Amino acid sequence: MSVTFQDRMKACRFAALYLLLWTLLGLAFAGQHFLKSAKLGDMIPWRWAIEGALADWYLFGVLALPSFWLARRFHLGGPDWRLRIALHLVGGAVFSLLWILLRTLLVEPLLPSRNGGKPLNDLLRYVVVATFFFNTLVYWVVVTVAHAMAYFQSLQDRERRLLEMENRLTSARLQALQMQLNPHFLFNALNGIGTLMYRDVDAADRMLVKLAGLLRHALDQSGQHLASLKNEMAFLDRYLDLEQMRFGDRLQVVREIDPSTEFALVPNLLLQPIVENAIKHGIEPKMDPGRIIIRSRRTPSGYLRIEIEDNGRGLAGDRGLGSGVGTSNCQARLRQLYGPEGEFRLGNAVGGGVLAVVQMPFRVESGSRSHD
Repeated sequence: MSVTFQDRMKACRFAALYLLLWTLLGLAFAGQHFLKSAKLGDMIPWRWAIEGALADWYLFGVLALPSFWLARRFHLGGPDWRLRIALHLVGGAVFSLLWILLRTLLVEPLLPSRNGGKPLNDLLRYVVVATFFFNTLVYWVVVTVAHAMAYFQSLQDRERRLLEMENRLTSARLQALQMQLNPHFLFNALNGIGTLMYRDVDAADRMLVKLAGLLRHALDQSGQHLASLKNEMAFLDRYLDLEQMRFGDRLQVVREIDPSTEFALVPNLLLQPIVENAIKHGIEPKMDPGRIIIRSRRTPSGYLRIEIEDNGRGLAGDRGLGSGVGTSNCQARLRQLYGPEGEFRLGNAVGGGVLAVVQMPFRVESGSRSHD
């Protein structure tokens, strides 16, 4: 990959700012050293103070680069935080010792007027005693800065994902009004209502009222990124009521919702297109009765797991995850909300048919009650 002119300019600006930072630190400590020596009555030349302080802090600047990389590579969070802290304790000691060696072996010979002709062993011992713990402190400051930058970068990434989610939610809002990406359902519902008008006006009226209620529910929930599983199931029940009026005894729905998951947060309008996909590909082609099972549970590792299983014909060889607009949209929304922790997959069920699995971190609405 070729390096552009803008990339080179960014690198030059970073190098200039980086050098300026350590130079300012060096000058600040040089001024402190000079004033302290003057107060103690052992004033050193201003030139000595600047040379020594800049040499100290430029060495810190050089060693801070690999230390910064190490801090970003092994941040202190996560399940193995104890091991990472131990790693950085060792890293701080190595950082300090490297600074001492470089300062004693490379810099001190260039500043003979400051060491007073001390033997190398005495000089090394003096530098270790005088600077080891301060050097370690500098290392931990670098680690802290690295973690702070990573934190603010994650906030920026989160804001970017939220903006992308806004676009996806707008799309989902339109999809809900069109019965989630498939006008086939809405057409069938209206066609069913029209057919019922000739033989059962009351049933047609009930079906029309249910369809209006479903669309109203979708509009009421359209401004939310997340909804409780209880609300999501209420929307899904309205949709399934319509489908059961259309299919009659050919569609059986089994709900196995763990009460402890009712207030878990899920992406708004997520489950309906998955259920619609199961009805279209699993139930509708069958002549004999079909069954859809909707399950939810909280896993021991702290995830919400939702399963939607049908007893249809199963996945064909050319049909899998992402083959439909609804399923690919579901996968993309989970990825935007939860990153690698959000999971959606399709596969053939053990007893025949298709099993859709949605998994995400278990989170509840603030102030809501939960069942344990």
